[in-house]
Amino acid sequence: MIGRRGILKGIGATALASATGASGLRARPAKIAPLIARPPLKGGRVLDWHFTARERSARLLGPSGPGTRVWTYTDDLMPVLRAHVGDTIRARLDNDLTEHTAIHWHGIRVPNAMDGVPFLTQSPVKKGESFTYEFTLPDPGTFFIHPHCNESGQTGRGMTGVLIVEGDERREPDADLVLAYKDWRLAEDGSWLPFETTEGASRAGTFGTVRAVNGIGSASGDVPAGGDIRLRVLNLDGSRVLEIGVDGAEAFVIAIDGNAVAPFPLETWRMGSAMRLDLLVRAPKAGQSFKVIDYYSSEPWTLGTYRSIASAQKARAFDPAILYATDLPRANLAEAERMSFTFSASSGSAADMATKLEPNDPLSKILLDGLCVRDKTFWAINKASWPTSDHRQLPAPLGVLQVGKSYVFELMNATPHHHPIHLHGHTFEVLSTSRLARPKHFADTVLLQPKERIEIAFVAREGDWMFHCHLLEHLEYGMMGYLRVA
Repeated sequence: MIGRRGILKGIGATALASATGASGLRARPAKIAPLIARPPLKGGRVLDWHFTARERSARLLGPSGPGTRVWTYTDDLMPVLRAHVGDTIRARLDNDLTEHTAIHWHGIRVPNAMDGVPFLTQSPVKKGESFTYEFTLPDPGTFFIHPHCNESGQTGRGMTGVLIVEGDERREPDADLVLAYKDWRLAEDGSWLPFETTEGASRAGTFGTVRAVNGIGSASGDVPAGGDIRLRVLNLDGSRVLEIGVDGAEAFVIAIDGNAVAPFPLETWRMGSAMRLDLLVRAPKAGQSFKVIDYYSSEPWTLGTYRSIASAQKARAFDPAILYATDLPRANLAEAERMSFTFSASSGSAADMATKLEPNDPLSKILLDGLCVRDKTFWAINKASWPTSDHRQLPAPLGVLQVGKSYVFELMNATPHHHPIHLHGHTFEVLSTSRLARPKHFADTVLLQPKERIEIAFVAREGDWMFHCHLLEHLEYGMMGYLRVA
């Protein structure tokens, strides 16, 4: 496994370069037809959902392990919600927690008032209060929900769920499986360890002690031999970067952040927090298995193992182009306004000084343990940090944009750490990346490698939209802002 990871990293850029032309786009695999347009939408349903945010009990260390007091939206530890594009969601949130909360519909192009950001788009939902979200789902794909307040603590305790919006398939797969990855930060007795640490907040994040998919352990199951298996992989962890590969079966990437792409063979795909990847896997012969593996870890870790069982499936060529093409606003690049955003340590902070030292320099620990007690802003966007003392005091917007106008953003990472950058309310097109080779694709979150530059393009939608790193401690310690579109 480790050998495969090393080989893939060594040849990945070369293989992609050979598959692309001067345009920098990955060529379509042989015999794969272009994606076709999705049929016009018909009238959708009205779905009444009810969430109650409260403390519940779960056994995150296994069925015979100690109990843990989790916070969840439902009685399910990792709920999977399904709707259809064009449906109207009417979701009531009741808050039984000891602090205020909300629901952010990550990746869904909702109206600004439904975006779920306390103090910016709505009042916080306090203990004992309720709020009803109502909007129509404009796009199909793989999405998720989470709060946008005390994110390390609330999502760390379990406040999240998967949202699948159906309607993107022109041919149904033989199975549709969810692998929602998230660490738990637990002591051996099942109690919570601190969700934030000074070293984690000022560097690459604070990692969990227990790795899990769909709530507990690794996933497993049976699939029909020779069948086409859709795998929806979500990185719902607050810190960890995954590098997803499939061992034992042929796999193609068919969607990124829920948005269909012309299928291409999976080598590995690097995912930061909040990113999603849809794969189509051709299941092997009966009795054989395939695994979904994270190769980014020091030791490869298996997210899921699936065994093929005998089925009536007839042999057929593997055509991974099962999705309709995306139907999204596309920026007019010739007329787009260009803006630049640099993601950095905040000037003069302990993190800024510590990152200038060698990782094992004793002075680094002194800075982080000492100066950070007085300086709780570690990160910045264009030298501006979100205020950490009182989130009700909104800073000035990072930029003022015009409704309906096209923009190209240059994102620059001036740090030695990864930053998964998320723009609320929009699905942007990733135009170019300077370090990690990628085809053009639509996304709502993009992973900035250390010292990398990425260009994205989009058409601006009206509202005040959050723009931030989705490594949770980074956004909580300054790497967050908003764009005003009017």
